[in-house]
Amino acid sequence: MLRNLTHSPNYRWWVFGTIAIGTFMSVVDHGSVLVALPEIESHFGTDLPTVQWIIIGYALAISVLLLPMGRLGDIVGRKQVYIGGSVIFVLAAALAGASPNLYLLIGAKVIQGVGSAMVQGNAMATIITVFSGEDRGKALGSHLSVVGTGAIAGPALGGLLVSAMGWRAVFFVNVPIGLITIVVSSIILTGGVASREARTESRPSFDWAGAFLSACALLALLLAVGNINRLGWDSPEIITGAFCGGLFLALFIWWELRCPAPMLDLRLFRRKLVALGVAAGWIAFLGTSAARFLMPFYLQRVLENSPRDVGLLMIPPALMMVIIGPVSGQLSDRFGWRPFTFSGLALSALAWFILATQLSQDSSITLVITMLMLQGSGTALFNSPNNSSIMSAVERSSYGVMSSLTQLVRNSANVISVAVATAVIVFTMGSMGVEPALDAVSPAVAGAFVAGLHRVFWLMGGLLVAGMVIVLLRGERSESRPLATRRASATNLAEETTTARR
Repeated sequence: MLRNLTHSPNYRWWVFGTIAIGTFMSVVDHGSVLVALPEIESHFGTDLPTVQWIIIGYALAISVLLLPMGRLGDIVGRKQVYIGGSVIFVLAAALAGASPNLYLLIGAKVIQGVGSAMVQGNAMATIITVFSGEDRGKALGSHLSVVGTGAIAGPALGGLLVSAMGWRAVFFVNVPIGLITIVVSSIILTGGVASREARTESRPSFDWAGAFLSACALLALLLAVGNINRLGWDSPEIITGAFCGGLFLALFIWWELRCPAPMLDLRLFRRKLVALGVAAGWIAFLGTSAARFLMPFYLQRVLENSPRDVGLLMIPPALMMVIIGPVSGQLSDRFGWRPFTFSGLALSALAWFILATQLSQDSSITLVITMLMLQGSGTALFNSPNNSSIMSAVERSSYGVMSSLTQLVRNSANVISVAVATAVIVFTMGSMGVEPALDAVSPAVAGAFVAGLHRVFWLMGGLLVAGMVIVLLRGERSESRPLATRRASATNLAEETTTARR
């Protein structure tokens, strides 16, 4: 039966479904834990800044380890790293649910972040391996739909679990789902599908020095940026963190250019599709992420909607990614990436410019949600074609580390976007004579907060316009292989898989 399955023309979708389970689990976990934070705060008798380290520690672990885990999958085998990460994720989830104190809970989430980095660093690369060039965008778009569905389901599931069984249930629920992921992955991911790409006599060595330097650089920079609004731009801690991050980043670049087997081959950035694609992706997330953080403040503290209603109102924008993601990916396979990446950024920029001029202290919810849906549609149009274009320009031996890089680009841009937007709003509120803090947002100071939002939307819209220029400069399929060559590669993959099974 298994042999018939692996030889089925639909086998690649079985692989996709297997990866989708792990991706969905990871996204749902993040959303459900966010809902459980107030309950955890009350249970341990602590404060919100302390309990937020459950999320911060998890996110930092993922960010600093994405690149090393993606490269490790390229070398030793994506199946091994993916399943190993799933095992760590499940064990850490059980430990988190059983934690007797907050510090063990935070530590368990950091360990779970390690497992999640192993899963995320190899999930997209595995999908790309089994889908040939003419179907890659469709697969990546479908993967984006899984992420969007998880983002919708996470808070809802978390709310149900916390209400019915308490906060520990949001961690324990990952155990049975994770076990299913491990079993299904062990069965479906066979042969050459997720094996290491280096099939030579000597396996490339893992770049431990590069992994260490990249982790130190990211940790220092993300901690510095994430604490700017709390400590101030000119605080000794922020200056030291930025200096250390810059120093480690310089050392990382110096080492990678000289290492015989680098973790991230920086020479790939000589290719326009890679360099400008990564730049466009970073700017796209930098110009959109802050809105998902700030708009709930506007909806809840200015328009005075309840938290439950705000959660429901944020579902339609997420649905746009679920619906449009696969369509944009599939169409980009046929018509090229540039029309979709350009129009996606244009739609997002249009939404921000409209809000920058039309948003007021008493705007209708219809206006706000419509613009957020327009922006969500823009993200769905841009993301899958852009990632597909980047991956088309690299060899299969670099799929793991490059797919990890695209996710790292998103994570880092999210952190910086929120920090910069918050700083703009806080500065605007202070300059208008009200308390410069998001905690102070209320109908009484709505004018100052909305004025800050206007500046943020102009800034984000301008960034997206810059991204549109980059999209025009990078060209269209200039470094892609001809369709016949891509089909030949797909045939070679099938032959390698058959040989591996024997």
